[in-house]
Amino acid sequence: MSDEADEGAADARAELVEAARKLFAGPVEFLKSAPELRFLPDPDVPEVAFAGRSNVGKSSLLNGLTNRNGLARTSNTPGRTQELNYFDVGAPPVMRLVDMPGYGFAKAPKDMVRKWRYLVNDYLRGRQVLKRALVLIDSRHGIKDVDRDIMKMLDDAAVSYRLVLTKADKIKATELTAVLEQTGTEARTRPAAHPEIIVTSSETGLGMAELRAAVFESITG
Repeated sequence: MSDEADEGAADARAELVEAARKLFAGPVEFLKSAPELRFLPDPDVPEVAFAGRSNVGKSSLLNGLTNRNGLARTSNTPGRTQELNYFDVGAPPVMRLVDMPGYGFAKAPKDMVRKWRYLVNDYLRGRQVLKRALVLIDSRHGIKDVDRDIMKMLDDAAVSYRLVLTKADKIKATELTAVLEQTGTEARTRPAAHPEIIVTSSETGLGMAELRAAVFESITG
């Protein structure tokens, strides 16, 4: 690629980052919780869903993404969120963020786990306005089998997704590099996964601008 092409790509990227920043600096409001598909809002704007194991830091990431401390509630109790939680971005809404129920809760009753699978699977397969999912992976642990389960659901449903490493500030740089490499290698074997991984920290703000740009790009690209 020529220097001019490099500069053009960098300028386009900077414009995308700035457009995403402006979008999330505007109104972001909780819309509703949907325990079943019949409670979903009308499919009139694009949606981006967030998935992750219980306690992966999903609520903190959503709060960091939107620069709001209390948008998504945080909890030390795994498996607390068992509904699809919707947030409008923009007024009128330009898009919606969907906080999906955390998965991998070992102590949950089997009927709750079964209900979770039905809700999430039906949502992924039937939601025309779902543009992308973001699958959150704890940097301290890397991809686990429960993460592979949701990745397979997304692959089978042909829903484009990106892997996002959370809590990057909690491990050493050398360990983070190794986890990033392993995660990227696995992502490239998945038919619906984006090959590039986003590394984030809700504590330090690392990767938030990139994450905002990735969300914005998914609804405009």
